[in-house]
Amino acid sequence: MNDLEQHTDILSLIRVRMSGLSKGHKRIAEYILANYEKCAFLTAAKLGEVVGVSESTAVRFPAALGFSGYPEFQKSLEDILQEKIHSFDRIDVLNSHMTTNMVVNNVMSMDARKIEHTLKSFDTASFDMAVEDIMAAESVYIIGARSCEPLAEFFGYYLRLVKKNVQVVKTGNTNELFEQMMYIGEGDVAIGISFPRYSMRTLKAMEFANNRKARVIAITDSVHSPMNMYSSCNLFARSDMASIVDSLVAPMSLINALIVSICLKNSEQVVENIEKINTFVDNFEYSGNDEINMLDENVVNELRKCMDNAAIDEEK
Repeated sequence: MNDLEQHTDILSLIRVRMSGLSKGHKRIAEYILANYEKCAFLTAAKLGEVVGVSESTAVRFPAALGFSGYPEFQKSLEDILQEKIHSFDRIDVLNSHMTTNMVVNNVMSMDARKIEHTLKSFDTASFDMAVEDIMAAESVYIIGARSCEPLAEFFGYYLRLVKKNVQVVKTGNTNELFEQMMYIGEGDVAIGISFPRYSMRTLKAMEFANNRKARVIAITDSVHSPMNMYSSCNLFARSDMASIVDSLVAPMSLINALIVSICLKNSEQVVENIEKINTFVDNFEYSGNDEINMLDENVVNELRKCMDNAAIDEEK
């Protein structure tokens, strides 16, 4: 087993190889050890510029550690950053050495990789099970707290085109949450959406649904997620990102795929429901003054006359 295989932590690998590196590569190594969170975003050219060595020296540095090239080396930096970075560290990552173009390119590239990684580990059997469970459910409850709330709302909005009883559970407080789920039971489905840092309210809602014998689907980031504790079906999407916010692009894409799959299996119902909605809008749309005048105009006029007469009597 070589050093690259043995040391899964790239920082420990750099420390092991440090003594055998050239002068230029040592300068790069020392800079990475002190600034690994920034280096994950730097191209070879930018890394060389920051350290004070040539671009070619920076390009050759990964090979000195045993990597096949700079992309593989940069991916290892991203991996360790994702494991070790915390919310307060994230704020500093984008503060220096990052132009607008660098930020946009890096963020979008990392988002694209999240979808790619999600697709590579995609579990078709679990996905199909989720689709079948949702289609067969009498009622569907979708739970997503904090940053996952928009995902839940998006899912619920489109799922209502197919199913009658779809409820996006509001998670503002615990009492309100369980009030909305008090009728959940066997034959229903609860979908819990949560990513690091995980929501305890979402987890408790999933536990409640499981105790009531409902089917529970988890949409989360990995097999290590606590959201899997009470779920009968798990769908995973990568969400980690080295910035002040977590990326929800891959989870949104996964939910979009669920919606499309469900709609395709119920295409006639979807078309019928959309036509109904269009009819309702045509028949009931109202764009005038939203204030409803509850009093007949004749009554109003009589009241005015009475008020005028009362004022005249007072003057007399």
